[in-house]
Amino acid sequence: MDSSVRLAVASRQALAAGSKSFNLASRFMGAGQRTDAATLYAFCRMVDDAADDAPSAELAENSLADIEDQLWGRRPATEFMGYFLEVAQRRQVDLRHAQNLIEGVRTDLGSVRIADDRELLRYCYQVASTVGLMMCGVVGVRDEDALPFAVDLGLAMQLTNICRDVREDAGLGRVYLPAARLRRVGLTQDELLGGRVDRAALASVVDDLIQLADAYYASADAGLRYIPFGPRLAITVASRVYRSIGHKLRRRGADAWAGRTVVGRWGKAWVAAGAVASFFGPKISGWATAARHHPELHVYVQDLPGADPGARELPQSPVPEASLSPQLESVYP
Repeated sequence: MDSSVRLAVASRQALAAGSKSFNLASRFMGAGQRTDAATLYAFCRMVDDAADDAPSAELAENSLADIEDQLWGRRPATEFMGYFLEVAQRRQVDLRHAQNLIEGVRTDLGSVRIADDRELLRYCYQVASTVGLMMCGVVGVRDEDALPFAVDLGLAMQLTNICRDVREDAGLGRVYLPAARLRRVGLTQDELLGGRVDRAALASVVDDLIQLADAYYASADAGLRYIPFGPRLAITVASRVYRSIGHKLRRRGADAWAGRTVVGRWGKAWVAAGAVASFFGPKISGWATAARHHPELHVYVQDLPGADPGARELPQSPVPEASLSPQLESVYP
């Protein structure tokens, strides 16, 4: 079997095994884009595994440094890295985003304590918005006006991940819920790490972050029009399926300490059907007038590639929290 074919098959298998939500969404792509999207996923998985599977932080750092050196040609690429770099070149993927992903994953080495919303959103950008920005290349998005919306979808999805995995992350010595938010409800990060949790107070923090994620999902919806028709449905499905995790968690009272919230197969199928229906509406189809991006959503990531350039003129004021979600829903109906 030709090596490129073998690596493509391995990438598709990695996607199918590693992410049921994204694998479902990829089924709405053409064969070539699906393979390249799977290759991007396999690269991101490799970076994550380099950090998570290493027996020590030192060895994890060595593995990440090795990937980084291959990325920039400072040492010969492995067979897979060579294949990924070929896909990146062909699809015009900006390797700065891959670099930012590596730097974000470095944050996960050892214990993790997120101080405030600025640190939280910059982390979400590095480990998730970077993936969305690279995916823009894979699916053929060339309009730079689309990039801030891609950033928002990444922020929303990672906030969803964080809310879903609070207890699991605490067991790994990681607290992504900002200390500043926890303090406001009388909690500390050490209490989460020790399992001494006021679940009602914790639920209020999680609920606020789910609503913040909804604000970013609402913004991201307005940018779906920039995606070429074929893969647009795939991204719409992925967005809706991920957003439904947060909504299901809220229906459970936002009790993240009860364990990971999972949307089952039939639930995903129902959400995907709804995504198909919304796909033909005026906002996603592009019939409606394009909505402007709200630069205040990027006050904490304003210096990073793909962020709304208008955010650079804003003061580093606190990012809008739960109260912004219904406002954005009215702007992005």
